[in-house]
Amino acid sequence: MSENLDDLKAFLTVARSGSFTKAAGQMGVSQSALSYTVKMLEQRLDIKLLHRTTRSVSLTQEGEQLFNDIEPLFSGIEQKLNNLNSFRDNPRGQLRVNGTEITLNVLLWDKLSKFMRDYPDVQLELTMDYAFSDIVKDRYDIGIRLGDTVHKDMISVRVSDALEMMTLASPSYLKQFSTPQTPDELHHHRCIGLRLPTYERIQAWEFKDVQEPNKTISITPEYSLVVSHARLQLKAGLEGHGLVWLPKVMVENELQNGEFIPILEDWDMCYSPYYMYYPSRRESSPLFRLLVDALRLQPL
Repeated sequence: MSENLDDLKAFLTVARSGSFTKAAGQMGVSQSALSYTVKMLEQRLDIKLLHRTTRSVSLTQEGEQLFNDIEPLFSGIEQKLNNLNSFRDNPRGQLRVNGTEITLNVLLWDKLSKFMRDYPDVQLELTMDYAFSDIVKDRYDIGIRLGDTVHKDMISVRVSDALEMMTLASPSYLKQFSTPQTPDELHHHRCIGLRLPTYERIQAWEFKDVQEPNKTISITPEYSLVVSHARLQLKAGLEGHGLVWLPKVMVENELQNGEFIPILEDWDMCYSPYYMYYPSRRESSPLFRLLVDALRLQPL
């Protein structure tokens, strides 16, 4: 019986990830071993569950029906087992969080670090992703995104203040080049862009229209440098390689030390706060509630 359940767990993992390679990595087994396990399951059931190509894996109609039937059952069992953590002196288990670089690396890092110190037997898995992930499908416990992008069927809890964006230059850059007075003048400057890997595009810079405050101006400069992480963008800006567009919370020390000079301040954009989001069924887990309480924005 346990072998049958292991086969079904392997099938669920492949179905969720859409990839034998990803599923094998999650399970800690080889891709060939996992493929063999699923093949044996198909032979035992005498039903083809997956369409396989060299690049992707998708469910057959029968596979989709099996997935829909058993996935809630396995998720329920996992949830019940996790709930037993409340009877232990030291909570333990695994929690997976999906957020952007800014949320995990800047806004929430101190809280996450404290959580790890307070609960050393809990394994946190932190994934930085610019896309809006389907946390149920991808098996994350919590997603963190700007409030106006959170799906309405999710419970959302605020974790930050409003996100203020700033256009910045180093003193060395401004000694060499003039200071832009309007966003349109950015087209005549060296700018450092951020590529959003999930979307396969470079992030546009957005500004408040000083003439019509409810209107947003979107600018895509001719970038002299494009990077894939905001930390690299910050570093290149500090060294005078170009102008950068970054969250204020990320550059407060550099502003205070005079390493960055704000420009185009009248056009600065302010976005909604960040929220963590999750399905309602997760609230019954004591371990999960510990993390939610640790990350929520506390009132002043």
